[in-house]
Amino acid sequence: MSPIPDFPDLPRVPVPVTTTDYSDGGPVGGATARSFQDYLMVFRERWWHVLLVFLVVAGGATLYTLTRQPLYTSKATLEILRREALVMKVDQVQDSELRGPEDLNTQIKLLESGAIVQRVADRLTGDDGRRFLAPYSTTDNGDPVDAAGILAVNRATVPIRQSRMIEIRYTHPDAAMAARVANYFVEEFLNYNARWRADESNKAVDDLRIRAEQQSRKVKELGSALQDYKERNNMVSLDQRKDIVTEKLKALNFLVTQTSSEFQLSQVRWNQVQEYRDRSASLLELPFLSSQAPIQQLQQQLAAQKIAVSQLAQRYLPKHPRMQEALQSLQQTETELQSALTLAASNIGNEYEGARRRHEQARVDLAAQETETHKLDRLALDYLSFSNELTVNEQLHANIIARMRETAMSANIESSNARLVDRAGPANRPSSPNTKLGLALGGAGGLGLGLLLVLVCAYFDDRVRNAADIETVVGLPLIGSVPRIRKLDLAARSQIVVNDADPAAAEAFLSLHSNLRHQTESRRARVLLVTSTTPAEGKSFVVTNLSLAFASQGERTIIVDCDLRKPNVHASFGLPNHRGLAEYLAGQGKLEQFIVPHASGNLDVLTAGIPPRNPTKLLNNPRFAELIAELRQRYDRVFLDTPPLAPVSDAMILLRQCDGSLFTTLFNRVDRTDARHCVRRLLESGVPCYGAILNGMPAMGVNYRYSSYFERPPEPKAEPKLAPAGNQPVGA
Repeated sequence: MSPIPDFPDLPRVPVPVTTTDYSDGGPVGGATARSFQDYLMVFRERWWHVLLVFLVVAGGATLYTLTRQPLYTSKATLEILRREALVMKVDQVQDSELRGPEDLNTQIKLLESGAIVQRVADRLTGDDGRRFLAPYSTTDNGDPVDAAGILAVNRATVPIRQSRMIEIRYTHPDAAMAARVANYFVEEFLNYNARWRADESNKAVDDLRIRAEQQSRKVKELGSALQDYKERNNMVSLDQRKDIVTEKLKALNFLVTQTSSEFQLSQVRWNQVQEYRDRSASLLELPFLSSQAPIQQLQQQLAAQKIAVSQLAQRYLPKHPRMQEALQSLQQTETELQSALTLAASNIGNEYEGARRRHEQARVDLAAQETETHKLDRLALDYLSFSNELTVNEQLHANIIARMRETAMSANIESSNARLVDRAGPANRPSSPNTKLGLALGGAGGLGLGLLLVLVCAYFDDRVRNAADIETVVGLPLIGSVPRIRKLDLAARSQIVVNDADPAAAEAFLSLHSNLRHQTESRRARVLLVTSTTPAEGKSFVVTNLSLAFASQGERTIIVDCDLRKPNVHASFGLPNHRGLAEYLAGQGKLEQFIVPHASGNLDVLTAGIPPRNPTKLLNNPRFAELIAELRQRYDRVFLDTPPLAPVSDAMILLRQCDGSLFTTLFNRVDRTDARHCVRRLLESGVPCYGAILNGMPAMGVNYRYSSYFERPPEPKAEPKLAPAGNQPVGA
């Protein structure tokens, strides 16, 4: 067995496994946006959709444009005045001054109203009516056509921007009739405004006359009511009564304030007396009691007697007559002092009660006086209200009479808030159909709808199509893309790396080989399993060409066709398939008897053999594990071509014996959900999956991703550097 060459002349840079957003070529995590080249591939695949929609829409538009009846459009120009001409300085009943876009839009809507349309329809009588209705025979139901309905449909009111000008356009198969009807619309609009103003003024005069009569009666009633009120409430001397009541109210307010102060002072003293009594404290501590003259005299007398008793106590015993007399005198003075304090406290209580009664009486008198004042104020207010109402109604009556006279005069003055600028004339050329525009819109619409249909189909297409689908949806790094190959038989397709029948495909496999050689894990892997989601995704095509790429670099390589259900490797190399893996696992001979050596250079092949009845049971045979172990000793690379993952589980059985796996998917063939489910099964096995290979890419997609690798460099004049042990040159 030859060792795996390290290729020291190649840079050992691991290929970064990142999710790539191909809209701008930069890696961004989790990006799923399709690039511009991806959409170009979609359009290239579905170009016939675009062509079909284009032909249908463009053809329909052309047929419709060429078969339409020619129509002529005439227009008259009308100016909406900012304000009417001022003949008399009299306010109008209806203000027609333009103050903003809302007022101008109101005039436009009036032009478009059904009233104007009906007035124009009433003017189309006799020959004008027959000529107008000639192009419109009957309705779809067979009923006679309605002139007003036709007028409303074919009339257009177009305001001119940044101005007060309005164009009234009318379209009709007869150019002269179109101009006449457009002028009718302008005339009826002007007449309608004039009649409307006169009618409104006359109606306002009638309303004002009725209001004036009503107001006159009301003024008389209010005058009589005011006189009755004055007589009933004696309101002749209202001002004098109001002065007396006011002075009395001031005096009572002063009295209430004075009695309130006396009441609060006496209340405080009486509360202190009661508090001292409750605490059994000496009333002499209260200044307003101890300061009274009788109490002060008794206090001085008591102090003198206490001094005398103290002096006698130094000379006599307590039983001495003089001592007894002094003590009795002291006791009598104390009793008199206590009686004086009690009398003074009672006087404080009497003062409190008197002050309270005086304060309450003053408040009652004040409240009565306030009531009298309020009553007088209410009478005055009612009087003033009657008087003011009478004055206002007299003024209102005078204003109504003046306004009625002004309105009556303005009703006889004709005025308008618009004027005709340009009358409509017959058009020289039809306005519809516009053949050039119709054909252009048909072509553009057909192309746009076709492209939109393709985009919608691409949006709802859930199949794997590009690197973004592989990396972000399926969940594997894209390590290679193989272009679509046509007009080659199976043998030529399977050995495209060596026969160079398609340089782009050969370069893709060499790039795939380089990617696997640069990754640390895949570089050291000997046994690689190649599988796919469904059959016919080019799995065997990828296995054979990838094996040839490794073999061309001097590595001993073998392909083991493990697809015992639908084997395909033998047909790729033109080998018989009557003896192979199935017979070896069944114990029908030694390994050397089944391996086809040097099927192409350093590449050996172990075909599948005759398909057995139970492939799963045969692959679970312990001899398969022994086979892989022996192939590891003999070869540098062992590639296992296995059945797809979706229909059977053979690949999952074989995965236990492998160092890693490669996932092959065919462009625009497999649903993303199915591919993601199969990849999840691969990853859950614990065996590393080195990446995905996108097979069958359109030439545009491959050119986009690998354009720098398609041109082969010229052959060097010197002899190529050979790998050890007689292997082929590096980079062949």
